[in-house]
Amino acid sequence: MSHTRALGTTVTLAVDRPDQIELAESILVGELDAIDRACSRFRADSEIWRLYASGGANVQVSPLLFEAIATACAVAERTGGVVDPTVGAAVEALGYDRDFAEVRSLTAPLRAEPRPAPGWWRVELDASSHSVRVPPGIRLELGASAKALAADGAARSIASATDSGVLVSIGGDVSVAGAPPPGGWPIGISIDSSTPAEAVGHVVSLSSGGLASSSTAVRTWRRGNRRLHHIVDPVTGDVASEYWKLVSVAAASCVDANAASTAAIIWGAQAVAQLDALELPARLVRGDGAVTSVGGWPADTASW
Repeated sequence: MSHTRALGTTVTLAVDRPDQIELAESILVGELDAIDRACSRFRADSEIWRLYASGGANVQVSPLLFEAIATACAVAERTGGVVDPTVGAAVEALGYDRDFAEVRSLTAPLRAEPRPAPGWWRVELDASSHSVRVPPGIRLELGASAKALAADGAARSIASATDSGVLVSIGGDVSVAGAPPPGGWPIGISIDSSTPAEAVGHVVSLSSGGLASSSTAVRTWRRGNRRLHHIVDPVTGDVASEYWKLVSVAAASCVDANAASTAAIIWGAQAVAQLDALELPARLVRGDGAVTSVGGWPADTASW
């Protein structure tokens, strides 16, 4: 097992063939670098900034950026627009317009008003030419879905190259591929993905697919007298309510799990019914610490 940092968060890699760890690490580094160069809104040289510089023109992009944008738009469609990639300008208006370490160092009150998302349907995609058109003024926030996409892609690539069971976790977004170890991969559930294994409050086993956790309690900052976090409601352009402080969901892929866990934060009190209807195993921790499980997630009576 190895641990590092990338994309502004913690990254964990595990393979069940120790002799393959160096090759696995090399593949993972390449996947993380590629997604960062394609999608980062904090790198002036990223491909997505070149897309914005087109002034709304139709632009042929790399297969990876096309896949990342198409995935984010598909997530928006599946969630009824609850998880919408066009919240980029709204996130920036809330002060998250630079590397997170710098964001936390700024405390002056916000001047900009919340900016509702223009809507994911305004992004035009042409799969035949891998071309994308983003209207002027729209900024995409691909961070969550792109990290999940990278976790899924890296896990598959490593499993194929090493003939090994693989676990990849990027900021708590987990994907597994290949044959799992007996009993599955143990996954610690915690508000902070960097919590040491011995300190997590809940552990589950994952044998296939993905698991993602979304929280309103970790990636936070203050501006004036407001406490803010990174999950934005596209309807209001403001931070989602803190009804839930942690939602964890298991699904067929990390992308699907992340879509549901993020949507659950925005759904607020309606999340339990929504996740139950989707038949997805999920664990939700309310702001007061009460825990609710749905969809066959192992029972948990602990309070946080």
